Parts: sequence; C-alpha cells; structure tokens
Amino acid sequence: MRRVVITGVGAVTPIGLGKNEFWEALEEGKNGVGYISLFDASSHVTKIAAEVKNFDPEIWLDKKEARRTDRVLHFAAAAADMVIEDAALDVDSLDKNMFGVYIGSGEGGISTLEDNFHALIEKGPNRVSPFMVPMMITNMPAAYVAIRCQAKGPNMAVVTACASSLNSMGEAFNCIVRGDADVILTGGAEAAVTPVAT
Repeated sequence: MRRVVITGVGAVTPIGLGKNEFWEALEEGKNGVGYISLFDASSHVTKIAAEVKNFDPEIWLDKKEARRTDRVLHFAAAAADMVIEDAALDVDSLDKNMFGVYIGSGEGGISTLEDNFHALIEKGPNRVSPFMVPMMITNMPAAYVAIRCQAKGPNMAVVTACASSLNSMGEAFNCIVRGDADVILTGGAEAAVTPVAT
C-alpha cells in the first residue's frame, strides 16, 4: 500500500485565517460564534452564526474575479493557496495529470443562488447573472481550485452534508493509495451564512 502524508495546511475559519492564527485561537479557547453581520437577521429566529470575518478576497483574487465569484470560491482559493505555500509545493514541477483536487461542500454557492432568485423575482430573467450556475454549483470549489492550480488529475466534489470535508479527505487518501494520483489538494469549503440557509 502506498504511504500517504499531509504536507500542508490551510484554514479560513471563524476563529482565524491561516494555520497559525487558527491554532493559536484554538489553544486560547476563542469562540467564533457571534451575532450575524453578513445580513440583517433581526426577523430571523436564529441571529447567531460562526461567520468568517475580516476576510478580503482580493488578497487572493483580482477585483474582477472576486466580484464575479461566490464567497465559497473565495474561501476555497484562499485555503488552497495557503496549503500550497505551507507545503512548499512547486506546482509547476508536478505531473499535472497526477495532481488532483477533492473539495467537499454541503451547499456550494448558496448566496449566489439566493441573489439571483431575488433578481429574477424583482427585476426579471434578464437580470439573472450568466455566471450564476458556475458560481453556485457544489462542484465549483474543487473545479475552481483545479483550474487555478492547473491540476488535471482526479477531481471530485464530495457532498455529504456536515461530513463533506472529512469524506473528501478520505476519498483523496484512497485515490493516492490506488495510484490514481500522486498529489491531491483536499478539504472543504462552505459559505452558508445566508438568509435562506441560516
């Protein structure tokens, strides 16, 4: 059986960005739950959530790309970049056909779906974004990261609710053991603090 090792870590979380900030927050027992600030939750029964705060997608993406992609893709891209840096992975030297991406997500770009539904109802079908489907489907975090990294190996979006990330890592492990890939960037991404999902 082929040996599989984790060589890099990335984290975009409600208690910290990057593995060091995240780990320090864990050690200090920080709580990432607070009142919702991403939208007006005053009429909702649930008014608290674990939001990722102080996140600027333009650190990882150019302004135009950040504007036309969903927040779940911002998180996936940022975490993937952190993993590559932490692993000191020279992506250009990899056999791209043996470089895969497995990223799980329970809801994908749900805020994009909600925004476009409102645009349809309030302004008509011509106001629905042509980017709606590519921004919201659940396989986009895996596909988007693969495109950014030029990973042409196995690509999978595991959708198993709250187990999506861990399930994705297990599938990535099995893929490497089978010899279908040498390197897989794996994990999960979620951005579901929205009026409908909360």
